[in-house]
Amino acid sequence: MNEQKILEERQRLEEKIKSIDLELKKLPDKNIICTRNGKHFKWYESDGTTSKYIPKSNRAYAQKLAGKKYLLLLREDLRQEISAIDFYLRHHNSVGKKAEKLLMSNPAYTELLAPYFKPNSQELQEWMTSPYERNELHQEKRIYKTGTGVFVRSKSEALIVMHLCLKKIPFRYEEILQLGDCSYYPDFTIKHPQTGKIYYWEHFGMMDTPEYAKNAFSKMQTYAAYGIIPGINLITTFETRTHPLELELLERIMDYYFL
Repeated sequence: MNEQKILEERQRLEEKIKSIDLELKKLPDKNIICTRNGKHFKWYESDGTTSKYIPKSNRAYAQKLAGKKYLLLLREDLRQEISAIDFYLRHHNSVGKKAEKLLMSNPAYTELLAPYFKPNSQELQEWMTSPYERNELHQEKRIYKTGTGVFVRSKSEALIVMHLCLKKIPFRYEEILQLGDCSYYPDFTIKHPQTGKIYYWEHFGMMDTPEYAKNAFSKMQTYAAYGIIPGINLITTFETRTHPLELELLERIMDYYFL
């Protein structure tokens, strides 16, 4: 979640607290205590010092007191969420993710540190580095070098490579995938580091271009026809000029599918 969305969430929580405060003003000033008596419950109103039995005939009053207790606890939860957001915002820009910033800021470090991010098993390392048939079209558009030595076509694909490496997840870039009579080249073919199951990852980076978006959905339909289903064994990410790929999203995807 980016900072703007976090601020919007904070505003939503504050509005919710204001709404609760208005509701609380309409409710009795006493509190409720519920106790068990065998198979039944008893209700008592309390002012913090003394308590008074509430007969079952006054159920509506007991419901108001129970509603008040719930709203007070809910307001406390919301205030704690706001405190957590404030803490995050205070520290977000000053701490954390320094290691990732090092890798993103200077490709030289990425190359030097590449051995640290190899898949854990020799078998997975060999799968990742062994020759495979790949997309040879438009090689001139592969202008972004990654720590693995692979050149990719966009900064977003370079970010995906970086996160796959950080998690030691083996992948192949633009490996051929034969579906019927047609050859496709998914951006990433990934082998699950524990199960060995194959996943495909397509990043669609120009979804604000109508023709591009049309082709993207057509490709996903073809994948689905051959059992490669978005959300199951096909990972899809999208971006436009105004909504770039978010690092937090990559983290969540990696953890959901591979950890």
